[in-house]
Amino acid sequence: MTPDAHTAFTASLHATLTRAPEVLGLVLLGSSSGLPPLPDAFSDHDFFVVTTAGAQERYRSELAWLPDAAAIALHFRETAHGVKVLYEGGHLAEFAVFDLDELALARVNRYRVAFDRGEVTARMARVHAASIAAATAPPDVAWHIGEFLTQLVVGTYRDARGERLSGHHFVRVKALGHLLTLLQVRLPRDVAARLDDLDATRRFDLVVPGLGAEIEAALRAPVAVAAHRLLDLAVRELADLVPVNARAAVERALASTTTSIR
Repeated sequence: MTPDAHTAFTASLHATLTRAPEVLGLVLLGSSSGLPPLPDAFSDHDFFVVTTAGAQERYRSELAWLPDAAAIALHFRETAHGVKVLYEGGHLAEFAVFDLDELALARVNRYRVAFDRGEVTARMARVHAASIAAATAPPDVAWHIGEFLTQLVVGTYRDARGERLSGHHFVRVKALGHLLTLLQVRLPRDVAARLDDLDATRRFDLVVPGLGAEIEAALRAPVAVAAHRLLDLAVRELADLVPVNARAAVERALASTTTSIR
């Protein structure tokens, strides 16, 4: 979807919802909010619809109010409040419908209230403040280190056993997430501020391209090799956080699965 088409979709959504008296507000999220980074050809639509109490379920289950509803190829309930919609052309819309009280369940970073007919702006300000407080709380470094190291071991063992998919998941997803969280702690504040504070994997390789490219190259290697390279990187970048005995134990575990891991 081009940026112009993205804007047109937003305008259509806004026009439809402002005509519905039970809709109290529309909150645009992420790139749809108009805050940078702005939408590109790969951007989806993220938004909240806020309704009067009792009306929200109809907006989750009856989707004729969406722009280009006839072109919806797939839709399903992702969470109790959220829905995902895939259009025939490949555009994705992810939205949640709340009443005013349910808004407190949400977590947001970039957002813009497109219209407000009753407390939506004030409620969203509280949601945003709570989200920022949670996102900026210092991570439990010892827990993340422990999870990172042990998930490298679990993933490598499962791969060696023949559980290839599980091995991939533990090393390339679980261990990776903990590693990125730890690396963010060491970034200069102005650099860390450019990352997504709700998802450690978002924009890391764009904001920290050298380190991101190194991690991405490691992840392309076989599981045992990838695990060892991620461990080496963690030891180099986070030397004071990786216990010496734990590092040695993980290296022995990884080495036990293959005679040539690099």
